[in-house]
Amino acid sequence: MATEPLPIAQPLEGVAIARYVRVSPQKARLVIDLIRGEGAERALTVLRTARKRVSRDIEKVLRSAIANVQRKAEDSGSSLDVDRLYVSRCAVDPGPVLKRFRGAPFGRAHGYVHRTSHISVVVAEHAGSAVERAQVPKTTRGKMRKALETARQQQQAKVEKKKKVEKKLKKRNKRSE
Repeated sequence: MATEPLPIAQPLEGVAIARYVRVSPQKARLVIDLIRGEGAERALTVLRTARKRVSRDIEKVLRSAIANVQRKAEDSGSSLDVDRLYVSRCAVDPGPVLKRFRGAPFGRAHGYVHRTSHISVVVAEHAGSAVERAQVPKTTRGKMRKALETARQQQQAKVEKKKKVEKKLKKRNKRSE
């Protein structure tokens, strides 16, 4: 008696890289450390409120990674809950250095450098979401969305019913006191 193995769902990932961003890697790492491991929505909020110039560039890269994972889900025909996305990996690597010279007193020159960065952000789906997606039978995209939607609605109805019961119990406890 052979049993069929359960389908193993790989979490969807979206990658986005911005190359040659005109900011020093050290300054960009200060901001990128704020969003590492955070949920996608929370990370966007953090970047919008960060008072650093590079946060705009990192926000653009994050938005691109989210769009990439949405596109990947759409192409594979699976549903994706954007609220379940999180920043799984993010890094800032040094890019090429632009060397420049400025005139100094007595005919000399002082050199300075313009640093550049390569910013990469990977957004992934939580493993639990991938398992939920694998448990839904393979159907067309529209049917899958409806199936997931009805499953969520049923779950919400259960939660609401539980809350109502708890509320009634509280009222009874107050009356008996």
